[in-house]
Amino acid sequence: MSQVEQAPKKAKGGRDLPAAIAVGVGLFAALAVGLIWAPWFFAILVATALGLGTIEVHRALLRKSMRSEIVPIVIGTVVSTLGSYAAVVARIDLDPTTLVIICLTATMIVALALRLRRGPEGFVGDVAASALLIAYIPLLGASVPLLLVASDGTMRILTIVACVVASDTGAFAVGVLFGRHKMAPTISPNKTWEGFAGGIVFSVAVGVLAAIYLLQIHWAIGLLLGVLLSLAGTVGDLVESLIKRDVGLKDMSNFLPGHGGVMDRLDSMLVAVPVGWMILHLTIGG
Repeated sequence: MSQVEQAPKKAKGGRDLPAAIAVGVGLFAALAVGLIWAPWFFAILVATALGLGTIEVHRALLRKSMRSEIVPIVIGTVVSTLGSYAAVVARIDLDPTTLVIICLTATMIVALALRLRRGPEGFVGDVAASALLIAYIPLLGASVPLLLVASDGTMRILTIVACVVASDTGAFAVGVLFGRHKMAPTISPNKTWEGFAGGIVFSVAVGVLAAIYLLQIHWAIGLLLGVLLSLAGTVGDLVESLIKRDVGLKDMSNFLPGHGGVMDRLDSMLVAVPVGWMILHLTIGG
């Protein structure tokens, strides 16, 4: 058999298509099982993904000579994610939002203290790297367990995820078919304004349906969710793309064969989920 015949099939972007499909199906199955039948398992998956995400961004920032204090940051990420969920499940007399603030504040203080040992050279850049990681990943990611503790938390997460997926799908489909005007050519050359508009339309349609049939709330809240989640998801995607371009990376890592890094899959969700949490918290309560 020739080398050409033995090589795995590649997608147009040069990715291993069978591996990408296998990993995608596996991730979907694990998340579905956790979200629907085992919320604790889902919380652990989220904590693991966020922890790996901090490691990926830490490694990316090293290319800019910015060294974060990654060990306490990973620990703080996992503790804040699991702790905020446990605070309600175990009926601890401590508000989960307060617990997140305590964990991440302590994480930042520990990161500052540990950085002192390496002296003044590069201090500002290293501290900035630690602050970026804490604000970008565990702070934004903390909204996932905060969503889970609501009585209809599973439906809330499904609604948010469905809107973001619909936005991504709509943006891709409309962009491929009708995209003419580049949206951010220096950041993400494939994004177009037509695709951006299509993403909003798809997200709004899913948001309205989910509001009526999953959450059983007013359709206008679903419309608001659809618009803002599509915008937030786009921002998240562009932010991660800009980080990779600045440090000279195509993918954050190879943690997920065929997909790249964990952050390459979390980018849109990382910004959209807290926006969804805020909208639902302010409109229908916690």
